[in-house]
Amino acid sequence: MIRLLLRRPLTLIGTLIVTLFLVLALIGSLIAPYGYAELVGRPRQAPSADHLFGTDQLGRDVFSRVLWGAREIIALPAVTTVLSVVFGTALGLAIGYVGGWVDEVVSRALDSLLAIPALALALVMLGVFGASSIGIIAVITLLYTPIVTRVVRAATLSARSAGYIEAARLRGESLTYILFREILPGVLPALTVEAALRFSYAIFLTASLGFLGLGVQPPSPDWGRMINEARGGFSQMPWALWFPAGAIALLVIGVNLLSDGLRRIFRYEGELR
Repeated sequence: MIRLLLRRPLTLIGTLIVTLFLVLALIGSLIAPYGYAELVGRPRQAPSADHLFGTDQLGRDVFSRVLWGAREIIALPAVTTVLSVVFGTALGLAIGYVGGWVDEVVSRALDSLLAIPALALALVMLGVFGASSIGIIAVITLLYTPIVTRVVRAATLSARSAGYIEAARLRGESLTYILFREILPGVLPALTVEAALRFSYAIFLTASLGFLGLGVQPPSPDWGRMINEARGGFSQMPWALWFPAGAIALLVIGVNLLSDGLRRIFRYEGELR
């Protein structure tokens, strides 16, 4: 799979972009020349050798704030994606295998959540949980778990009547064994692609909430909040908006290219089988 991944130019570019941002999330705070809340220069100073991305309206180094903010823009969506995949996989396997009225009731409840726009539902829920990292994780996990559940359920429905599942039942295997040792491996390709897509959407939603003032609160260098703070003075310091917005766009594009490459690779392997 890695060899096929590297053969596709766009997928390779996406992989390199995602890897770069992962590295920045790990070491960005170490290589940043200044602290994210440190006043280091004149306000609204244009990009220069001393301040590569210029300074914002308070005199903070934009380059340092972008590096510091990489951790949060990666960490929060990554945590929510993992939780959504874990909960969605367990629920999708269960209702897809059991079927019947249990499947109908749970599926209709999940469909009712999906009928509400994600951002609108997130705004309402954050009013309950509060604008904090824990609140954002809880909200996005609740929003994306139904989507993962539907994907896993569909794959489970097509697999539960297969011959190897019948053989496992005849051997007297437990339900847990059948779900996680027999069905789950066949669901993993679709689940991997869906996880990459959820990660991309989670990044964009996290940045949107930060832009609306419901993300991680100041002085944390949330990229969405940086865009919101800079838009009022765009005519005087456009660089303070361009760089965090460009970082968000580049990261989302990279994840989308990677997820598309994974989808093509799994489809190619399926055709070979």
